[in-house]
Amino acid sequence: MLESQAFILGPVVEAFEREVAAFLGVPHAIGVASGTDALLLSLMALGVEAGDRVVTVSYTFFSTGGSISRLGAAPVFIDIDPRTYNIDPNRLEDYLRKIRRKEERPKVLIPVHLFGQMADMQATMELCRWYGIRVVEDAAQAIGARQEISSNSRSGGSKEEWMAGTVGDLGCFSFYPSKNLGGFGDGGLVVTRDNELAEKVHLLRVHGAKSKYHHRLIGINSRLDALQAAVLRVKLKYLDRWIEARRRNANRYRTLFEESGLRPPSIFLPRTKKGHYHIFNQFVIRTNRRDALREHLTREGIGSEIYYPVPLHLQECYRDLGYQQGDLPESERAAQETVALPIYPELTLGQQWKVVQAIKDFYTVNRRDRRER
Repeated sequence: MLESQAFILGPVVEAFEREVAAFLGVPHAIGVASGTDALLLSLMALGVEAGDRVVTVSYTFFSTGGSISRLGAAPVFIDIDPRTYNIDPNRLEDYLRKIRRKEERPKVLIPVHLFGQMADMQATMELCRWYGIRVVEDAAQAIGARQEISSNSRSGGSKEEWMAGTVGDLGCFSFYPSKNLGGFGDGGLVVTRDNELAEKVHLLRVHGAKSKYHHRLIGINSRLDALQAAVLRVKLKYLDRWIEARRRNANRYRTLFEESGLRPPSIFLPRTKKGHYHIFNQFVIRTNRRDALREHLTREGIGSEIYYPVPLHLQECYRDLGYQQGDLPESERAAQETVALPIYPELTLGQQWKVVQAIKDFYTVNRRDRRER
């Protein structure tokens, strides 16, 4: 790669795009500079502009909402299903039914496949088709995640599987190093089945130019580095086994927590919906003593992370949208109660046992303290 001096786009990027497209089962995969840019370019390709409404969730990484705002569009936040942390189709339907004027109808929906589990795309896509809403999937954390679709879906009787990022008009992925398929820096991907949208994204990522210095559209500079593509081509070969290792670790956690006696209401483990293939980019538990538990884990030398401590509708930069505390109760509760435990593929049984034992010790000490008081 270094000898070639072809560091941006070029044949290595094209080879990676072909290989990841084959992995996902789509005709078009376009490498871009980051997952954030993947979202931005997808919205640009759909013609989102100032004044348009774009619906998404509040409990997500900032780029989901930030990409909407960068185009001058208005984000509309819908609450989540507390069991999966993904968009709640019932709440989405409630919002859409209340719309009375055509100009208030959202142009695009961005469902987020959070922590590695797909949102309920069957119900979501049915709503979007009915209301004429385009769909951009935020699959940054969910490459390889799948959902089984029941027989009354678009296939008209036979079962099928949908892969995260391949169901809507466009799908967006991130190759940030912490992702299941992570590079040695930033990188992203846009996928689509639509030839026209693919052509637009190809143009938009290079300032809208079909040929050098001839610009058909006003785009941005968002190109995947060839060095990242070279790394990702190698790592893509191992993605399936890494996913299976994460799923194995998730199952071991469930067994260890069950054996320890730790169960609701002390902690709630992640829930995988029936028919879903969860890839566990994160293993997120919830507890009403989250912050104290995390401090205890830190003292024990155990890493953890909070995704995400402040939902988007309560961020200072979105104050002018008029949302108040209590407007999206499930998103707010998740932000206060969730904590991610180590789940990387190389995690050993002994390390997982240490994590669970540390959590058990935390609750044992706290119960003893309450009895003594």
